[in-house]
Amino acid sequence: MTGEEPGPELRGTQLFDMTGRVAIVTGAGRGLGRTMARALAAAGADLMLASRTEAELLTLQAEIQEIGRKAEFHRTDVTDEDSCAGLVSETLKKLGRLDILVNNAGINIRKPVLELPFEEFERVQKTNLGGYFLCAKAAGAHLVGQGSGKIINISSIMGHVALPTQAAYASSKGAIEQLTKVMALEWAASNVQVNSIAPTYFETPLTRPLFDDPERNAFITERTPMGRWGQPHELAGAVIFLASDASNFVTGQSLGVDGGWTAW
Repeated sequence: MTGEEPGPELRGTQLFDMTGRVAIVTGAGRGLGRTMARALAAAGADLMLASRTEAELLTLQAEIQEIGRKAEFHRTDVTDEDSCAGLVSETLKKLGRLDILVNNAGINIRKPVLELPFEEFERVQKTNLGGYFLCAKAAGAHLVGQGSGKIINISSIMGHVALPTQAAYASSKGAIEQLTKVMALEWAASNVQVNSIAPTYFETPLTRPLFDDPERNAFITERTPMGRWGQPHELAGAVIFLASDASNFVTGQSLGVDGGWTAW
């Protein structure tokens, strides 16, 4: 097909329709994970919700079922390989297929380097980087085998820029950006697209202490060209794009949703 020939992919808003597809979202119980799970459901996907906190998953499951989509949940420790493998197998068992993985579960420990114990640095890497690796490996084996799929790794602007006290977190997010590229290269021929989303500071329960700190809030607001924090719903479009047919020729990329932060 030449560049001038229309193809079956030119279907307008149908490009973003995920009816009949199944997505796993890790760290789905709160914050941006919760928002992305609801966005995928609104676009037609059925969901497997993964987190360590069952009560949060039960609430989200009910919300997704209310809009007419199927939703299951699986208590998952992303640092445990068997738990990640179980997440994928339970998805296939309960929902019948798997098309999309959103790697989102993570932690942050903010301390200057000279005050950061190696055990805490290692804990962040094990959860953020190791957890993404284990979940992507488990899901990727199925997606590569079926010859299609999407993996979306939730990174951060800290994967591209740096701030004091963010040694552990920024290291993990920078590594996630590189892991994304390697997986994209290895699985491209199997029609599995692997990309990352790099958000800036979004107003969520996790960032509430920073939002409520006048000095930190002012710094973030002034540093962001759009002059404000991101709102969770503003991540919905990015995850729908990368999970849908609209991004079928996009792989190994990092999509910044940062109000212009990294454009400085």
